[in-house]
Amino acid sequence: MPAYLDGPDTLVVRTGLADGGFALRRFDFATGKPQREPFLVANGFSAQPRPVVDRPTGRVLGLRLRLESQTSVWFDPEMKRLQAVVDAKLPGRVNLLSCRPCVDPKLVLVNSYADNFPGEVLVYRPKQDQWQRVGVARPEMDGVRMAPLDLHRIKARDGADLPVWVTLPPQADGKPLPAVVLVHGGPHVRGTEWKWDAEAQFLASRGYVVIEPEFRGSAGYGLDHEHAGYKQWGLAMQDDISDALKFAVAKGWADPAKACIMGGSYGGYAALMGLVKDPDQYRCAVAFAAVADPRFMFDMHWSDISANSRENWLPTRLGDRKADEARFIATSPIEQAARIKAPVLLVHGGIDRRVPIQSGERMHDALLKNGKQVEWVVYPDEAHGFHKNENLINYWRRVEVFLGQQLK
Repeated sequence: MPAYLDGPDTLVVRTGLADGGFALRRFDFATGKPQREPFLVANGFSAQPRPVVDRPTGRVLGLRLRLESQTSVWFDPEMKRLQAVVDAKLPGRVNLLSCRPCVDPKLVLVNSYADNFPGEVLVYRPKQDQWQRVGVARPEMDGVRMAPLDLHRIKARDGADLPVWVTLPPQADGKPLPAVVLVHGGPHVRGTEWKWDAEAQFLASRGYVVIEPEFRGSAGYGLDHEHAGYKQWGLAMQDDISDALKFAVAKGWADPAKACIMGGSYGGYAALMGLVKDPDQYRCAVAFAAVADPRFMFDMHWSDISANSRENWLPTRLGDRKADEARFIATSPIEQAARIKAPVLLVHGGIDRRVPIQSGERMHDALLKNGKQVEWVVYPDEAHGFHKNENLINYWRRVEVFLGQQLK
């Protein structure tokens, strides 16, 4: 696939690797084929390269890649030297450089952050070797109290590659901790990367090991990994989430008797489905804006899902509304509510157009009908996420109390 143009006569193309990663090669117009030898290889990640261009000349100075973290690969010797200077000054961080022009720059803007540091922005004047801090993100955060985030590449039960992010509280002393499996929404997006994250840090600060699986269907780890999630809601995708928790248990980080599953949107669906599919694995679930039945994606025509998505996107990723009815029923938390054993904190926004509140209301009714323990919370003025601080704070206070009741 074409990746980018480097100057007036050079085309760079991207080719896939067996492990889901990619390589960049220059295109040989004489042969009509990419050159045999790549000039850049990124194993295990399918990030789209973003060229950093010198505007006066159109020359590509380097690339930005989303690998384990945001990464800069510089081809220009001066930019490579500047990156080394900045990294030496700010070690153990991601340091992203911006300049205009970047050839003999007078100013370099540095965006610097880490897993235990929300970030700061600085100006660097190379000729004077002067540094000036412009601002700090969340200055009240104490890095010593923050938890480290690490990526692990493990094998799922069927041998497939399964990336798993783990945030381990700094107070961990080698004993298994209560765990929260935090499932990202989408689902065909990437969950996270190596950086500071408010949700994971909040949970870790309360003593929970946080497990974030990049289950099959997630983007960023190769097309095979993403496509393997098609039509696997509640099936192999759910198994990956379960396998991520089992991995943390086997490592001695997570207490198998004290685990909760949590997420929003698709993550809310997975939280509910986790209680259905693996009822003995979780003590509780927190589901925000959850898709409580995959069929709702087709049927709720007052949502913001377009007609084109219903006709093309949903059948590819979810399945055929009629032909796959039996599978949809088997993987519907509403239809399978009787199998749920653990308490549920069920939360929805009153003006949600992506997953309308009727999804949550019907799930709530199904849980009550089957005699299940559910706490139902509605934020009337919120949509598919939080936009008001008072609601966000109220939600996380409820989460803190709920988890404390179930896991401590």
